[in-house]
Amino acid sequence: MKIAYFKENISPDVGAFLAGYNTIDESVMKLDDLYAIGLCIDDGRNRVLLVSFDLLGLDEWFVRENRKKCADLLGVPESAVLFTCTHTHCGPHTRSLAGRPEMLNRKYMDRLAETLIGAVGKLGDFREAVPCFHSILCDENQNRRYTSGDNRAIYTPFRRQFVPMRTGFADQELGTLMFLDPATDRPVYVVANYAAHPLAGHTPGPGALRTSAAYPGALRDYVTANTGAECMFVAGAQGDLVPREDEMGDEAFRSLGIRLGKQVIGGIVDASRSKHCYALDDARVASCISTFTAPLRRKYRDNPKTLPAEYLGHDEAAMEIQCVAVGDVAFVGVPGEVCCELGAEIKWHSPFRRTFIAYNSTAYMSYICPANFLVSGGYESMSQRISSRGGLAMVNTAVDALCNLREEIFPSADEPYPDTCGNSLVNIERN
Repeated sequence: MKIAYFKENISPDVGAFLAGYNTIDESVMKLDDLYAIGLCIDDGRNRVLLVSFDLLGLDEWFVRENRKKCADLLGVPESAVLFTCTHTHCGPHTRSLAGRPEMLNRKYMDRLAETLIGAVGKLGDFREAVPCFHSILCDENQNRRYTSGDNRAIYTPFRRQFVPMRTGFADQELGTLMFLDPATDRPVYVVANYAAHPLAGHTPGPGALRTSAAYPGALRDYVTANTGAECMFVAGAQGDLVPREDEMGDEAFRSLGIRLGKQVIGGIVDASRSKHCYALDDARVASCISTFTAPLRRKYRDNPKTLPAEYLGHDEAAMEIQCVAVGDVAFVGVPGEVCCELGAEIKWHSPFRRTFIAYNSTAYMSYICPANFLVSGGYESMSQRISSRGGLAMVNTAVDALCNLREEIFPSADEPYPDTCGNSLVNIERN
């Protein structure tokens, strides 16, 4: 297996309007740079490309248009090019807003596309690397919902006295896909996956007006500075998850990035010293795209005040699920801000050894929640554009796609995988 990669600065000019909070928040300074970070993986037969943008989100039209251009440059199907965003709230407007189409920074989007296509076109210097994976629970996030005994939800960022009582589930898996130098076992490249809104750096006032990659950037910087490996961050199903020090300022996001970075380095230590456990043997790459549809909720349907123009005139929305596999590790690209409960459902039913969710890969269809959230209420469910069954349709589509993709990579001779009837009881190994 060989890899090649790029890292391109995509910082907007100071004075750009920032996405994520008030639409007219204008940046007054640059705290740190934003990047488009790409990793191309070649197994000798096929290639896949992962690209992570330090942006809040991307429209479906931008994803499809530029995914195809990248695929054509690499000579691969569109499914083999996976985009995702870190979801920083300290970047420019890169989504179409309902009722405010003028806020989309078209000049910046043109420059972003040009930078992306230029970087992919110059990809070269593929180097051999050994793919490994790692996973650990990391207690740095929490659900931002408190649900009372009568199943009514409180959005705790607006009622901070309820923060110690938050009742929602939190997916705390910190997953890594890493590539080691075959001669030295030193890390060459690391992809880290975690679920928590990058909101730690936000504070009231000027603290919210600084361009920043937030904790994903701090995590990357720490890993690279201490290991020499290039690093990409892929945001997980973070729709209802926040850091434990959300909206506390720049020190909060830097310390969070460092704490997560230390855990990533710990995973590198494990994988490099126990490759028999973590290496992905005979790893092939593969990909697929599946589509599901869901009716639009009545209050959003054909309403230009609540729905972006590209979805007007329709009673339902067709959305894509995109799966990219690297050996026995799969990334599932989802069309928006998926709540962690649905992300965990996909992971729990996945036939891959490890499955990581990739936020806002195929479209930005706002929040996608479990159906019961539309009973209990709260910010996430009020923002959901599709009907209550849409989340389940997304999960089912993703799981079916994952099962088909794994069968393509590792065909079953007998029982459909997974089936452990023939396995011995697993015990922790002793050296």
